[in-house]
Amino acid sequence: MTDQELQEKVEAALEEIRPFLQNDGGDIALLSIEEGKTVRVQLEGACVGCSVNQMTLKSGVEMTIKKHAPQIESVINVEA
Repeated sequence: MTDQELQEKVEAALEEIRPFLQNDGGDIALLSIEEGKTVRVQLEGACVGCSVNQMTLKSGVEMTIKKHAPQIESVINVEA
């Protein structure tokens, strides 16, 4: 899989989870994909100060990304 294809798969995963985040007043942005296995994202809006954002990141975002791109090993939230 090319870097472009991987990015498209990760973006598709984020589009799948985005409505749930936006429903709670938040959003998510893809910052980078490192070495084809680590995704860096930034939670935005209400998600920034939310006490459950790490749970959201692991159980929602990471799981959805891995469903679309199984080679991804981890998803890291970069604080603004």
